[in-house]
Order: sequence, then C-alpha cells, then structure tokens
Amino acid sequence: MRMFALILAATLAVFCTGCRERASVGWQGYLEGEFVHVAAPLAGRLDRLAVQRGSRVTRGTELFVLERASEFAAQRESAERLRAASARLDDLRKGSRPSELAALEARVAQAGAAADLSRRELERLESLFKSGTIAASEFDRARLTHEGNARAIEEPAAQLATARLGGRSDAIAAAEAEVAAATAARERADWSVAQKTQAAAQEALVYDTLFREGEFVPAATPVVSLLPAENLKVRFFVSEAEFATLKAGDPVRVTITGRAQAISARVSYLSPRPEFTPPILYNRDNRAKLVFMIEAALDPEIARDLHPGQPVEVTPAR
Repeated sequence: MRMFALILAATLAVFCTGCRERASVGWQGYLEGEFVHVAAPLAGRLDRLAVQRGSRVTRGTELFVLERASEFAAQRESAERLRAASARLDDLRKGSRPSELAALEARVAQAGAAADLSRRELERLESLFKSGTIAASEFDRARLTHEGNARAIEEPAAQLATARLGGRSDAIAAAEAEVAAATAARERADWSVAQKTQAAAQEALVYDTLFREGEFVPAATPVVSLLPAENLKVRFFVSEAEFATLKAGDPVRVTITGRAQAISARVSYLSPRPEFTPPILYNRDNRAKLVFMIEAALDPEIARDLHPGQPVEVTPAR
C-alpha cells in the first residue's frame, strides 16, 4: 500500500506539472503614453491657440502664439543699433571725405609749384653767382628758399596719405567688435520673437490644451500636450521567474478589450528593479510577490487609434 501511495502521488505531481505547463501565460498591463509638453521659454499672454484637443497635427503646424509686442520693439531697436554700428565701421574704413581729400591734394600741388619755381630761380642765380654777377648772400638766400619750399611739400603729402588710409587699426578693431555685439543682440532679439510662436516638431495627437486665449502663461509652462503615435507603448508586469525568460526585442501579443484581433509588439525595456516589493525580508514564500515592469513598443500606424490607460493582456508570441 505504501508503494501504491507513492506511485499515485508521483503520478498526480506529473499530471499537475503538465497542467501548469499547458496553462496559457498572460500578463496584465495597460497602455502608457509619453507626452510631449510644448512650452515657450518666455512668458506672455496667450494671444492665439491654433489647435483643439483631439485634433491631429503634422510637423510644423502652428500650435500657439504668445503676445510679443515687447519682443518686436527689441527687435527693431537691435536692428537700428546694428545699422548704426555698421555705418561707423564703414566710415572708418573709407578715410576722409572726397572734398577733404581734394583740399589736401590742392595743398600738395601748391607746395610742389612753389618748390619748382624756387628751384628754377636757384638754377638761374647759381650761374650768375659763378660768373660773379651777384653776391654770395643773394645766392644763399635763393638756396635756402628752395630748400624750405621742397620741405614744405612733405607735410601736406603726409596728411593726404593719412587721409587716404582711413581710421587707425585700433579704432577699426573697436568698431568691428561693436558690429559683432550688435549682431549678437539682433540674433537674440530675433530668437525671442521666434520663441513666442511654437509649432509641432512631429506628427502627433493634440492630447490636451492647458490654457485659454487671454490667459497669462509663465515662462517654460506647457500650453499644449502632444502624444506622437510612437510614444504610445504597452506596460505590463511579470513575476520574477517569468522576467528571466524575456529579453529586449522579444515579440509579444497584446489583447485589448474591444478589438477582435490581438496586435503585435516587441519588448523594448525591462526594468532592473522589482515593483511593489513588500517591506519584509526576502524568503522563499514572499519572493513570489515580486513583479518587474516591462515595456513593449507598438507599430505607430496601429498606435494612432489607441489611447493611454486602456487595460491590456500580454502573451508571448508563439
């Protein structure tokens, strides 16, 4: 009898094990959405809300516009400052005005004519001095006059050359730095104007709008919440033993209430930490209570028609 009881117990154990292996594996979960919260980095009154909840937008679709009168004024101011700095730099590079150059050229020509006249007078008196017709003092006077007229050309010639050079290198460098600073201020003003209008970065569902037109929106506060189809995923929980059998990339089947057919997904993330861990020491009994969170990615074309929060049942793909 004892042998019969042992055989019967072993048979029941095998039978129960077979039943457990044939039982279908299923994990409970839900659809989770990772929302894109669109905000402006600057504060302002909401002038225009261009989308409504539940609508779909494409890449580049305007979402909202904040009041930007102050930014437009700063943009105009920076543009004028840049224009003034550029004009000063151009003026330094050009040198003196044409009329000023003409006056200096006339002075050089006048000094040259005087030097030429005194040179001729000196040549004439030199021949007379050699023949003894004139005294040495008269010849010396003519020589000194010519030397003075020749040196008198140098001053207006140097002034003319300087006038043609333009501003000094240090002054030009300072003007160039001023233009660079004004350009940066203009770019900052343009950026501020652009940031008051926000557009969709990708195709998505407008999940929610958080402000109404006329309300004041603080800086970096979301105005529109978007849900791109690729940001919808399946989140489910498995036991410790089942967690060890799954890896990233594994296919799974997702059953959603109300849909006749299951949809396909692939495991994209396995949490390294257990969830809902009881606040007691581990032992063989309570380890069965440990579960691990797993996420699976959906095809964006299928995810377009799904909604966050929907409960699902996940099974391994056979």
